[in-house]
Amino acid sequence: MVVFSQKTLAFLRALKHHNEREWFKARKDEYEEHVRNPMLLLLEQLAKDFQRFAPDLVASPRVSLFRIYRDIRFSADKSPLKTQIGAYFPNRILMKKGAGLYLEIGPDGVWSGGGLYRATTSQLQFIRDHIACNHRKFKNIVESTQFKKTVGSLHGKKNNRIPRGFHNDHPAAPYLKFRQFLAGCAHPAEFAHTPQFYKSTITSFQAVTPLVRFLNESLLTHESDSLQETPGSLE
Repeated sequence: MVVFSQKTLAFLRALKHHNEREWFKARKDEYEEHVRNPMLLLLEQLAKDFQRFAPDLVASPRVSLFRIYRDIRFSADKSPLKTQIGAYFPNRILMKKGAGLYLEIGPDGVWSGGGLYRATTSQLQFIRDHIACNHRKFKNIVESTQFKKTVGSLHGKKNNRIPRGFHNDHPAAPYLKFRQFLAGCAHPAEFAHTPQFYKSTITSFQAVTPLVRFLNESLLTHESDSLQETPGSLE
C-alpha cells in the first residue's frame, strides 16, 4: 500500500524552509492533496488492520491525526506550523492518558512504534509496581526475538538510580529506572513512498503492541474510576 509520494516530502521540506502562516495558507490545497489526504487513507486502512492485533486501540482522524498548527503559547520556538505529519493511536478507554502507537512522516525521516512518552508521578508508580510484580511477563515482551529484531531495545528517559521502594537486586531493576517506555523503527524520509512502508509500519506496530498493552494494564486498573468521573478531560 503506497499512499505518500515524493510530493508529500517535497511539500514538508518546503514547509520547513517557509514556516509561515501566509505561505501555508496559499498552498493549503497542496497540503490537503499530498499530505493530509494520504494520511487519512492510511488511518482508514490501519483501523481495519488494528482489528487483527490491536482492537483496543483507536485509529480515526478525529482522535489520531495531529493538527498541523503548533501550540506556541509556552514554547520558545514560535514557528507556527509542524513540518511533519503524525498520528497517535491510543487505548479506547485511556485515550491520551495512556500508552499508544505513533507514526510520523517528516522531511528528516519516518518513525513508527509507540509506548508511553509522558507519565505522571502516580502513573509511573503504577507501571513500576506492575513491572515489579510481573517482571517475567514484561521481560518476555521487551526481550523477545520479535521485539529486538524489529525495534531493538526499550529506550527513553530514565533515572540513574533504582526508584525508592525497590531493591537494587530486583530482577527487573534496569527497567524500573525508566520514566519513558518507547520502542520503534526509524527510516529515511524517502522510505515513506516505497512499497515497503506500510508493511514495515504494521510490523513495528505488531512488535510494540504487547508493550503498549502491558503498560495500559496497570493504568486501566488504577484510573478507571477517575476516567468515568471526568470523561470530558479525554477529548
